[in-house]
Amino acid sequence: MSVRPDDRLTDLPMRPLRCARCNGPVLVRKSSWEQTSIQWSEQAMADCPNLRTDRYETCPDLRATIQQATLNGTVQVVATE
Repeated sequence: MSVRPDDRLTDLPMRPLRCARCNGPVLVRKSSWEQTSIQWSEQAMADCPNLRTDRYETCPDLRATIQQATLNGTVQVVATE
C-alpha cells in the first residue's frame, strides 16, 4: 500500500505574519474562511501576553491580525467558495 503525498502546502504554503499587538512571528495558512492553521514560533509564544493565561487558547489579537491580513490580501484563502 502506498501513501499519498500531502501536497496542500505545496499549492499554498504557510506565510509568515507578525501579531499587530506583540509583534510575535507565526506562520499562517487559511484553507478556507472558517479554517486557519497557525504555527507558533518559540518567540511568539514567549512574547504573547494572552498565552500567559491560557497556552491552549488562540490569541484574540493574533486572530484579529490574521483576519485583517486576509482582508487586505497579505494572507490568501485557499478555498474561496
